[in-house]
Order: sequence, then structure tokens, then C-alpha cells
Amino acid sequence: MVRPRPPLSFPRLSVGRRLSALAHGRPSSLELLGNRYPTDSVTNLTPAIIAKLPLRLHTRPSHPLNTLRTLIESHYPDFAHLSSLSPLVSPYKNFDELSFPQDHPGRAVTDSYYVNKDLMLRTHTSAHEVEVFRRGEDKWLLTADVYRRDEIDGSHYPVFHQMEGARIFSADAAGMKEVEEDNARLRHHLAQANIVIEDVPHISVSNPNQETHDPLHSELVAQNLKLSLNSLMLTLFGGASERGSAPLRVRWIEAYFPFTSPSFEVEVFFRGKWLEILGSGVVRQATLDTANVPNKMGWAFGLGLERIAMILYSIPDIRLFWSTDERFISQFTDREITTFQPYSKYPSCFKDVSFWTPQGVTLHENDFCDVVRDVAGDLVEDVKQIDSFIHPKTNRTSLCYRVNYRSMDRSMSNEEANEMQLQVVSRLQEQFGVEIR
Repeated sequence: MVRPRPPLSFPRLSVGRRLSALAHGRPSSLELLGNRYPTDSVTNLTPAIIAKLPLRLHTRPSHPLNTLRTLIESHYPDFAHLSSLSPLVSPYKNFDELSFPQDHPGRAVTDSYYVNKDLMLRTHTSAHEVEVFRRGEDKWLLTADVYRRDEIDGSHYPVFHQMEGARIFSADAAGMKEVEEDNARLRHHLAQANIVIEDVPHISVSNPNQETHDPLHSELVAQNLKLSLNSLMLTLFGGASERGSAPLRVRWIEAYFPFTSPSFEVEVFFRGKWLEILGSGVVRQATLDTANVPNKMGWAFGLGLERIAMILYSIPDIRLFWSTDERFISQFTDREITTFQPYSKYPSCFKDVSFWTPQGVTLHENDFCDVVRDVAGDLVEDVKQIDSFIHPKTNRTSLCYRVNYRSMDRSMSNEEANEMQLQVVSRLQEQFGVEIR
């Protein structure tokens, strides 16, 4: 998955005076998980994000994310189970070790959270692949909180939880015999199950094996990946199929990821529609070479716990995972998946804000969303840009956003929403020098 180590690249930055605008009021250092780190011109962490770092929802007893994690771990009992690695990583570890191109949008400060140019919050669990392989782990699961600057709506949150799984084999006759034997075992298991699988070629012109891999070995490893994950889909979603006559339907789709080839996505037909579940593929040999485990090859997959938990538990809003309301918490028990029962639906408070951005300042939508999150936290349900235009004479840019304030736990007054909106407007003026229309 990794190419030879290049010089550490700085995160790609937006053009204009955006950074100087963000620098307004920035502290010289930040305290994160008990340690202090210097800030610089790319620092974009907010107090709302910093407050999430120690929470680790995937380790909380009875929490849906913890139950889902333990369910997947029980499906792979002989894998190493890891869940305590620090979210602070270098950009090199997060991107370069995984063969991300230099111009990949994920490197941008608009997409990722940076402590400084040399340290960031991981954007995916794959950031730890090299270090775990280097430890000598041949098969492992890693669960962690990951961070991305993102939009605000019912299915997106700047902090979410991923699980990464990987298995590697010796790239010799003995290793491939082990793969063949495991494939035979898994095929027998799936043949007894109520499941229909729509497959794609393990290797194709559009989804090739790596040049350094024997095509026959790559084919066997890709088969092992698919059979293993088909078995996991049966564990996660097969219960409903067992109770009725319809089989569980799984389909494979060719995909592209910088760190695997061939690569695939997996979808499951569940409750009347196809749902994207995970991404996967044969690990880039460069990753294993960087991890100092030569003469090996294998596969990896990554899935979002919130995405699957929202499906299995029928949880309608991703913010609910962070709720401390007893009406939410009391509904769940360790190792048991139950259907979430909505306990309320409180009214929305919509507030619009229109403004001119200063000449030369680029205000990304994720900048606006971070301002709203920092003011309102989980009292904001979604944010939508409803207008954008450039004045033909002055060449100034006008933006209009609609913010939907709605609590999951109580009724909000219009006055409370107005107060938060005033704070949002004030921060926009202070941080970005906007002119309210």
C-alpha cells in the first residue's frame, strides 16, 4: 500500500486570505489527551472537536457501537483485536504510507483536522496499517474514532468510528495452500446458508492485480477476501433472512482505493434497498514492504460502525450516538441488537444567514459548519447552502446558509435558537471578516 518514503509534504491549502482569517485568536499551543502541542498556520481544530477526543464511544458498555464492534470481533475470534491507538498521527502516516497521491483532496485543511503541519487527527483506521503489520500481526481488527471536516446532516458527523480488518499470508506455495484450504472451508459454510451473492471478477482490466503479484496468488487472496466478508455479512444481516424465505442478497462492485488493488465495495440488500457497507481489496505490496514484512500478501477491509449501526438499530440521526439522555442509553444492552424506539420529535428552528465574503477570502462550507458546530454542538440538525452568487459589478461573493436547530432531547425556544444564531454571525465576522447582508 505504500510507495518509497518521500519528503514530508505539507497539507494542501486553500488560496487567498483564508488562513490569516482562521489564525485570528488562535492559541500558540493546544492541549490534547494530556499533552501540549504547538499550533501553526494550518491549525484548524476547534474546541468542539477537541472535546470529543477522550470519549471513545466504541469502548462504552451497552453502547450500540461497542456491541457492533464486539459482534464483528466474535466473528473473527483468532484475529488480534485492537482499539486503543492514539488518534494523533503524522500526515505521512495518514496519507503517504498508504500511497495517497500528493494532490488527494483528503490532504486539504478543508477536509481534515490539523494540529499543525506535522500532526493531524487520523481520517481513517488505515493510518495504522503499517505499524500493526510491523508488529508482526498477520490477522487483526482495529477499531478507532476518526475525524473529518464534513457537512452537517442526519448521516454526517465530524467524528465517527471505523473498523479495519486485515489478513496476510506467505507469498509462497505453503501460504497459498493455506489460502486454498480456507477458501474451501468458507465456500462450504456459505453453501449451507440462505445467501445469494452477485459477484464480479476477482481481477479485471479495470481492477488489475499488482505488477509484483503472481496473478494466480492475487486471485486466491481476492477470493479469500470475498468469502470472508460474505460470511461476515451473513453474521451481521443474515438474521432477518433466516426468519423468512428471502435469502440475504450481497453484491460486489469494482472500486478504487489508493491502498489496495484489486479493490471492491460490498453492498447488502436490506429492508428493501441496496446499502453500501464497506470497502476492501488486496493490500498494496508497498505497504507490506514499508512495514518490513516482505514475501507476504493479503487483504484488508474498512467499514463505518455508525453506518451499519444506524441500519441494524434503525437509528435515524447520527447525533444520537453521542446522546447522554437516559431515554436513549437505556434502550441498549451489551451484545444485543434491538430496534431503537423514538422517544420524541421536537420542532425545528430554521435560521438563515446571508453575507458577503471579503475580497480574497475563501470560505469553505466546512469552515461554516465548524463555526456552527462550535456554537451549537449537537443542537444543530443540518446546514444547507441555499444561495450563492457573484455580484457582476463588484465581483464580491454572497453566500446564504440555512441552519436547522433542533434538539434530540427537548423543545428549544425560538429565543435560544436566536441566541445561537447571533453567536454564529459574530464568529463569522470575527474569524472571516464577512459583511452580513
